[in-house]
Amino acid sequence: MIPPMEDAPPASTPPHEAKPRRSRFVRWLVGQTDVVEGPVASTHAADQHPWWMVLALTGVDYFSTLGYLPGIALVTAGVLAPFATTLVVLLTLFGVLPVYRRVAAASPDGQGSVAMIEKLLGFWRGKLVVLTLLGFVVTAWLFTITVSASDATAHIVENPVAPSFVHGHPVWVTVALLLVLGGVFLRGFKEVIGVALTVVVAYLALTAVVAVVGLHEAFTDGVAMGNWWDLVLDEASNPIGVLVASLVVFPQLALGLSGFETGVSLMPHVAAEHPEDPARHMALRVRNTRRLLVTAATVMCVYLISTAIVTALYVPEKLVQDDGEAAGRALSWFAHEHIGSTFGSIYDVSTITILWFAGASAMAGLLNIVPRFLPRYGMAPEWATLVRPLVLVYTGLAIMLTIWFDASVELQAGAYATGVLAMMISAAFAVSLSAWRSGQRGAGIGFGAVTVALSYALVANELQRPDGIVISLWFVVAIVVVSFTSRIWRTTELRTSRIELDDAAKLFVMQAAEAGGLHLLAHRPRDGNARTEYARKQREQREDNRIPRGRQLIFLEITKGDPSEFEGVLEVSGHDVGGFRVLRATSPVVPNSIAALLLHLRDLTGKRPHCYFGWSEVHPVRYMMRYILFGEGDTAPLCREVLRAAEPDPDRRPSIHVAG
Repeated sequence: MIPPMEDAPPASTPPHEAKPRRSRFVRWLVGQTDVVEGPVASTHAADQHPWWMVLALTGVDYFSTLGYLPGIALVTAGVLAPFATTLVVLLTLFGVLPVYRRVAAASPDGQGSVAMIEKLLGFWRGKLVVLTLLGFVVTAWLFTITVSASDATAHIVENPVAPSFVHGHPVWVTVALLLVLGGVFLRGFKEVIGVALTVVVAYLALTAVVAVVGLHEAFTDGVAMGNWWDLVLDEASNPIGVLVASLVVFPQLALGLSGFETGVSLMPHVAAEHPEDPARHMALRVRNTRRLLVTAATVMCVYLISTAIVTALYVPEKLVQDDGEAAGRALSWFAHEHIGSTFGSIYDVSTITILWFAGASAMAGLLNIVPRFLPRYGMAPEWATLVRPLVLVYTGLAIMLTIWFDASVELQAGAYATGVLAMMISAAFAVSLSAWRSGQRGAGIGFGAVTVALSYALVANELQRPDGIVISLWFVVAIVVVSFTSRIWRTTELRTSRIELDDAAKLFVMQAAEAGGLHLLAHRPRDGNARTEYARKQREQREDNRIPRGRQLIFLEITKGDPSEFEGVLEVSGHDVGGFRVLRATSPVVPNSIAALLLHLRDLTGKRPHCYFGWSEVHPVRYMMRYILFGEGDTAPLCREVLRAAEPDPDRRPSIHVAG
């Protein structure tokens, strides 16, 4: 064992490492079982479930659109609603589903299309695009939570058997639903999956009854079918006319494609075999997720077509207009009128429940995707990797939005549609670009066509509801501003998750410590003769800092990596260059990595390191901007500031020497 130097007194527990006693509430709030470990984290085994159970959580969002989409199809397309819905089904099966099958393969850790965009673009450009996309993701999923809860409230208020006290208080009913939703997530993910499975199975079973009864009536009642077909011929007498009419109303029905992004974001919760073999485990997770996506899309398409036929034949168009009896609840109206009030009331309860719990899918998506980007960029506080605090934050934001928009589905619909369509466009674009770059030109063109179709839907929605893009951009701006503020605030953190020294580096360090102490020369390699350069640098530092000739000197070279990354593993390698000992590493931020390495060497050897720098001759403001954006600057004072923040005890702090 190497004895510590006199100027670095040992301490069993450094003052800054002492952990204050936490209250019971704080221990519960930041419980370690809730940590989202990072971009390549493995979700806790207890939170992994068979793909068909995770399908239920995706489905509470996806399948809940059946509560209102058939009515929207009838309002926008009239008797042509089944044909317009068929167009959505075709795009789902042959466009969006293939897109997300590729997204699942490219991001098996649940980061979705956002991660694909990040990899394709890289550097700060990729980070800025990711922040923008996260703005749309947060918009989509927060408004999924609030719109679904508000729509559930609307169904409650419109139900004739609802208690009288709820009729004049839609905002507070919605707030109560949001609080219960947040409470389920605070209980744990297992409880969320259990509730989702129960809700989805019940709703699909009851909706199947509605669809079967309606289709049975349609095909046994020739009069209704004949009357409907005559109206179709009056509306569009040829297939081209039907197609054009369907394309016109397609943007209003595109929300029937929602659910794919949340399905991919929940991949870490999809159980797979062979956890001891990471490559095999990931391949099976991708396979199981693809099963989830195919099953969800197939089930949804069957329900969309069947319910569109039922509503087109049996629900009068005037009743689905604003203030009509069937507005926003076409299937519920059919259930009451054609099956009976008892069944209709049961179906109402099921519809309200799935609309309320549809926000669970969005909440789970937010909890999985946002913590995997912003903390890694240094653009969020450390507690942003903890599930329970995030649940409280998202629930609070959802309540604020509900109050701001007066729990109105109509006022929130534009932002919801904008966010959902923007996410799907980013996925289609990422897959198209990836296929094109990999030489799959045909696939790239096909996925590009899907991108164009979704972009058309987005533009049409914005022309109808321009408030949607305005609200989304506010979220984008807020995320960018808060993110960069957090990044600047956290610049003096060590920003190194782990330090690894190879055998040569360890040998150099231990031998230097035994020979009298750790003396490192910070060095930036330049073109020319390496041996001459090292000899000159060593001579200058010995003279300027009066380093005894008997002390071994080790050169330290930190090469700048991608400065847009916030932290990472510092892998240090040892090299012998013409008799000079050199430690080399690559890092996104040079001063912080040097500080982290010095602290690591202190703890490894028990001796306080000394690191030597030369003076810089650049304006400090310019250096500050270079440090924030490009990970380098006036290294010596920045390194000392990082050390001062990390180690408050001057007697244990590594020494920084500057000469020039």
